[in-house]
Amino acid sequence: MEDSRIIQLFFQRDEEAIEEVSRKYSAYCSKIVWNVLYNKEDCDECLNDVWFTLWSRIPPDRPKCLSAFTGKIARGLAIDRYRRKNAAKRMDTHMISIEEEVAELCGEYSMEKEIDSYQIREILNDFLGTLSRKDRDIFVRRYWYMDSIREIAQRHQVTETNVKSNLYRSRKKLLKIMNKEGIL
Repeated sequence: MEDSRIIQLFFQRDEEAIEEVSRKYSAYCSKIVWNVLYNKEDCDECLNDVWFTLWSRIPPDRPKCLSAFTGKIARGLAIDRYRRKNAAKRMDTHMISIEEEVAELCGEYSMEKEIDSYQIREILNDFLGTLSRKDRDIFVRRYWYMDSIREIAQRHQVTETNVKSNLYRSRKKLLKIMNKEGIL
């Protein structure tokens, strides 16, 4: 079913909207959620929260891109669940690694607080447009889908060191752009 039709079902408050969005985006959201939580029960609960959140947010929201809207909700809910669950525990090294990598781009600001701003979205989109297809995929796989370095290396048939170097160069390039634009 087309995204526009699914959104229309949400606006009509037709429960078929949940079935259709789940059918269409369950695998996509599962991948995002799994890369944060690494626990089947937590993933299943988080996916249910994603569908409920979509039901709550559409309407009033009318997303231009349902897949991105759904993915963003899945990612945010998974990160929130991860933080709640691990607040008093030692954090998973995979998530620590990602948070440390992103921290150098964030400076004093919290990325969650700023990511919704129009200016940062534009800068990120422009930045991603300057990267080669491979570099962009590596960057997005790491920081949006939260794939491990190993998964990215296997996907691109390169060494893990190559992926780490690529990400380092991309982060430095983005940091330079963000400094130039006065974001940091």
